[in-house]
Amino acid sequence: MANMIQNAKDSINALLTAACAKAAEKGQLPAGAVLTGTVEIPKDTANGDYAANHAMTGARALHMAPRKIAEALKDNLDLEGTWFASVEVAGPGFINFRLAPSWYADVLKAVADEGQDYGRVDEGHGRRLMVEFVSANPTGPMHMGNARGGVLGDALASVMDRAGYRVWREFYVNDAGNQIEKFASSIDARYRQLLLGEDAVEFPADGYQGEDIRELAKAFYDENGDGFLNRDAAERHAAMARFGLDRNIPRMQADLKRYGVEYDEWFFESSLHESGYVAETVEKLAARGYTYEKDGALWLRTAQILTEGLLKAGRKQEEIDKLELKDDVLRRANGFYTYFAADIAYHRNKLEKRGFDLAINVWGADHHGHVARLKGALDALGLDGENRLQIVLMQLVKLMSEGHEVRMSKRTGKAISLTNLLDDIPVDSARYFFNSRPESPVLFDLELAQRQDNENPVYYVQYAHARICTLIENLAAEGHPLPETADAALLTDETERELIKQLAALPEEIRLAARDYDPSRVNKYVTELAARFHRFYTVCRIKDAEPGLLEARLKLCDCVRRVIAISLSIIGVTAPEKM
Repeated sequence: MANMIQNAKDSINALLTAACAKAAEKGQLPAGAVLTGTVEIPKDTANGDYAANHAMTGARALHMAPRKIAEALKDNLDLEGTWFASVEVAGPGFINFRLAPSWYADVLKAVADEGQDYGRVDEGHGRRLMVEFVSANPTGPMHMGNARGGVLGDALASVMDRAGYRVWREFYVNDAGNQIEKFASSIDARYRQLLLGEDAVEFPADGYQGEDIRELAKAFYDENGDGFLNRDAAERHAAMARFGLDRNIPRMQADLKRYGVEYDEWFFESSLHESGYVAETVEKLAARGYTYEKDGALWLRTAQILTEGLLKAGRKQEEIDKLELKDDVLRRANGFYTYFAADIAYHRNKLEKRGFDLAINVWGADHHGHVARLKGALDALGLDGENRLQIVLMQLVKLMSEGHEVRMSKRTGKAISLTNLLDDIPVDSARYFFNSRPESPVLFDLELAQRQDNENPVYYVQYAHARICTLIENLAAEGHPLPETADAALLTDETERELIKQLAALPEEIRLAARDYDPSRVNKYVTELAARFHRFYTVCRIKDAEPGLLEARLKLCDCVRRVIAISLSIIGVTAPEKM
């Protein structure tokens, strides 16, 4: 697949290597001279489209002034048949290259030839990758934070797929442990309050107080009457947990599907316990000498594991001591395994049993302290958790309405649910707004997300796509169908060339987004593409342009249409043909 930006950089490196050899043969550079450097796109392209610093990086080794090296290289460059029209030496020794019409033509050809595959790169080399995201406790409706995690995880999975990985999307269902007991006891309290009166039954202080708990208790009563009132508490809780999960999980699946998020698998924590996999994982840690017993509980030597890793990474012992690292309980004195033990087993399942080469988790920033501990436990199991497990931490969502922040709390039932959000906000707007830099908090402006004008960035991009579709349809009706080929050399206006450069940037943006685990780069990319199209459309006539130029501009518009659609599809946003 074509990455025309990287290809241009590679071509410049090859040209400079050849020029260096020629200059050395002529005695203009020392015999055996070898030059390496970087090729970048300068912020100000007034002096050139690409700038190479080879002359400056090689000055010390060659014992020559950078400017003199640069002049020698320039004199020996052969640009015949290349993507470059000219080369200049600037400043202390930069070598600036200007693109030739052939490069612009090849960009448009790549977009047309590769179709829906345009923008794909092969960074992943077919390695198997799991992206686990949302994984919200199934104890209540999903909220705004889950909405952000949903689009970040889904868009990141799409980016990694485009970058050449074999991607698997997974939701980890926490259907075991303390939060499920709290869930069951909350339903139980509301159930008994229905039968005995609210004053007769105390609600758990840390229980879930949302209206959804009352609804589950009422549904349980409607189905069972007072049949569970006098049963053992453990029996009541088991039945109510199952009852609640059997209703909540399908709702979560339906909400996420409405949001455009679907998974390859919903993996249940309970399966790890029932199969004995948690116990087996803890036994493996014990066999490696990383556990000990204290006060009837089994502990993981987390402090030792992390210390060993930090020392290996070059940290000093006195620095590590200041971290006050602590050990973790794996199995409580009552014989029950902790959530941490189950989490270690789950990630062992990903990397060892199912054999994923890489696992990425999208977590809330409040899980920051859990990252090193989990990676360390996987290292202790010999699974290279430091490199094979990557955690994307996302900051909180702040919901703004009429200029004021709307406070949210899931436990008290005052959270804005994903269902309610999607009742008020178009899915496209929600996905576009939430796919922002993970490490930055999101200020989600309800009114802005609802607007149908260019102030809303998703509308601005979608309008560019619809505008092109309408243009193509109207010109076809007037006898100007999309041409099979067009002369890109006629596209000489600066707005045309800047637009083509932005088309060329998609593969590189995909590579960088995959490298940084940051799908928000696609948002910024497609917003800039739309902006450059709108500028081009304002400056350059299309409908009444001269023959040849009309076809070239029409072809350019079609390429922009294709790339906007591809970019929006990566973040799960539609590309409407009419607006």
